[in-house]
Amino acid sequence: MSGKTALWLLCLFAGAAQALCPRWTPVRATEEIAHLQRQLRSWDKAYYRDGQTLIDDALYDSLQQRLRQWQHCFQPTAAPDRPAWADNGTASHPVAHTGVKKLPDKLAVAYWMQGKGPLWIQPKVDGVAVTLVYRQGELVALISRGDGLKGQNWLDKAAYIPALPQQIPDKRPVLVLQGELFLTVTDHRQATDGGSNARAQVAGALMRRQPSPLLSQLGIFIWAWPDGPQTMALRQTALKQLGFGLASAWTQPVINEEEVALWRARWFRSPLPFVTDGVVIHQARRSAGKQWLPGSNEEVAAWKYNPPVISSEVQSIDFPIGRTGKIAVVLNVAPVQLDDKTVRRVSLGSLARWQALDIVPGDQVAIGLAGQGIPHLEKVIWRVIQRNRPKPPDPQNYHSLSCFYNSADCRKQFLSRLSWLSQREVLDLPGIQRSTWQRLLQHPDFLHLFSWLNMDSEQLSALPGITPLRARQIVHYFNRVRHQPFRRWVKALGVPLPAAALNALPDNNWAQLLARSLQSWQQLPGVGATLAQRIDAWLKDQQVRELVDFIQQWQAAQKEEPSASSPYPDSLASPENKAITAPDADS
Repeated sequence: MSGKTALWLLCLFAGAAQALCPRWTPVRATEEIAHLQRQLRSWDKAYYRDGQTLIDDALYDSLQQRLRQWQHCFQPTAAPDRPAWADNGTASHPVAHTGVKKLPDKLAVAYWMQGKGPLWIQPKVDGVAVTLVYRQGELVALISRGDGLKGQNWLDKAAYIPALPQQIPDKRPVLVLQGELFLTVTDHRQATDGGSNARAQVAGALMRRQPSPLLSQLGIFIWAWPDGPQTMALRQTALKQLGFGLASAWTQPVINEEEVALWRARWFRSPLPFVTDGVVIHQARRSAGKQWLPGSNEEVAAWKYNPPVISSEVQSIDFPIGRTGKIAVVLNVAPVQLDDKTVRRVSLGSLARWQALDIVPGDQVAIGLAGQGIPHLEKVIWRVIQRNRPKPPDPQNYHSLSCFYNSADCRKQFLSRLSWLSQREVLDLPGIQRSTWQRLLQHPDFLHLFSWLNMDSEQLSALPGITPLRARQIVHYFNRVRHQPFRRWVKALGVPLPAAALNALPDNNWAQLLARSLQSWQQLPGVGATLAQRIDAWLKDQQVRELVDFIQQWQAAQKEEPSASSPYPDSLASPENKAITAPDADS
């Protein structure tokens, strides 16, 4: 198989993987497609007519792509949806604005580069696209992109933009240039400074009736000279002579996708005089200007930077329950790449926040990375019409004294309690994760939080997914807990004591703990009158007392039996009196 064929197949399968069709009826599909089209056209109108950017480019592009996928699924004979560019332009472009082909990743760049050359790369300057028209060396038109064929003539603003030469040393009848009006900045680093809302500022200054002081801060980056010199090198030399020398300093030859990636990374982190949102790869030679059409361009391609936020579709919603009964909300989203992470789940926090945001499966959300690279919800960017809200657990049924016993309704909180006591700072059961507990819960005798203390390797090896060797390893770690100090057992049970109070606890057995008065609890650090009453009531709960009795009986039996020898190392055992310093988190 040739390299080109392999690349083509990879791109094909990648595209197919993203084009999965929703399970919608034809009626619903028609409604949802029309709904999204209306939203996209509303954003188009705000951007092209009013100069307002109401949605980030990357989020807009992802929704546009999603709409086309839906059309492919449900309206295969319809023309693919395209942005509705401004229809109020009165000045015709001598040569149409084609736009650029957008490439999603380095693989797509490699595929696009096949058979093309020589190739050149430039930063993708983030500004407002315009056409400059000179007649006999005089600037006679400054036309906004508009719909690519017609736009607004901003010539009255040109005199206030020093970067735009009013005359050039070229007296041909008509000379047409295309480029980007941008906000000049000093040492802008895209990696740390982001977009800075630069493009919106430029658009606003150009659209105002009265000249804005900001016009004097605009620069011009020429990226196309229709019917100009045939090679990139000749074009850049000629542009310098005309007074447009900026682009030549930012135009570099590239041979392959690796060089493209290197320049892209370099410009992303380097100080630049403009805001950028990616790189543009140009073929040295372009077709005649009369052949250029809006939205039709295979001669220039852009590889944009990974956006700080990215959109994805909510596929389902989970409601995990912590060991203290706190109900959280987690969005399961279609996998997306954000920085170097593949994001599939986003924690939303509380039920109240989810209810306030009103997110349902099918909605499109914007996801960013918070501190330490944790995915978080930025906002909801589009909502499906049909609101199928999942039913969350009833908060009244879950609290710090619920689900010490195994049942279908209690499975989530029960598993959270088990996962908690596995932690190193609690009973220290290394290698026994949530998935291990899920397997063990298949045993019919796993009735309460500490039932595992009486299980042997023969019982465990009879469970699906647990080999005899694994069963012996698990029992070895179970047996180690007999050496854990009393404070660890108090923490494993979940007694609502702050870490400082637990570390200062002088009690060495359950009898001493249960005999404490309200006043004696308040002698511990971090325990006031209200918390003392809560602890006292908590320890008097019937289920808690039953578990305490079970632990006492088990510990008494262990003292009567000699410790069995084990082939497994005990080096991970916790020190007998090691202080517990980890926060009392709700896992």
